[in-house]
Amino acid sequence: MCLAVPGKIVRIKKGIATVDYGVEKRQAAVLGDEFCIGDYVIVSGKVVIQKIPEKEALEALKFYAEAVAKE
Repeated sequence: MCLAVPGKIVRIKKGIATVDYGVEKRQAAVLGDEFCIGDYVIVSGKVVIQKIPEKEALEALKFYAEAVAKE
C-alpha cells in the first residue's frame, strides 16, 4: 500500500506541471485542462490524476507532518 501526498502545482509548461511538496519539487504530466497553478493535486506514475480541495490538502499535509515528526 502507498499513501498519496498532496502537492501544489507551482508551474505548468507544455503539459508538464511542477508540483511542490514542501521539501521537494517534482515534474508530472498534466492531461487535460482542468488543472491550474495553485491547485493541490495527487500524482500517480508521474501523471497528475486528481485535484484536492485546498482545505483537505492542508489538513492531510498537517497529519503527514505530525506522523513524520513522531518517527
